[in-house]
Amino acid sequence: MNHQGVSEIFFEESYTVPADQTAKSLFSRLPHGSGYAERLIECLATGYLVAVVESICIREMQQHVDAAIEVVVGRSIRIEHRGPIPPGSPLRLRGWLERLGDRSATFRVQAHDAHEVVCEATVTLVAVQRAQMESRIATKVLALQCPGT
Repeated sequence: MNHQGVSEIFFEESYTVPADQTAKSLFSRLPHGSGYAERLIECLATGYLVAVVESICIREMQQHVDAAIEVVVGRSIRIEHRGPIPPGSPLRLRGWLERLGDRSATFRVQAHDAHEVVCEATVTLVAVQRAQMESRIATKVLALQCPGT
């Protein structure tokens, strides 16, 4: 990981909320949410908001790792979804590096629409050895195929 490059990360990003990323849409596809999805509102689901915020932070950090040997993974996300975000709403997301560790980076992100701050988040990502992560995944996949071993 290029610490100098990561330490300089600052981004401003635009995002327009698609109609298929509402709470109603997301929960209707989940086994535990399909029974009540129709009673939900047509606003951006918090799960999608998390994914949007994390994906932008990962994209920015990816530019400062050696993709052949490192992969960026999420460690933690703390998010405050502070206001409704209807489909079609344009968002402005602004993020910056808050803390840099040996293999990790913590970002602060704010998102706002034309009316208010709708999200504040802290995202911690880690650059891990690709081979090590692939090995851990393979071990788990094997364990799922051969229960009790």
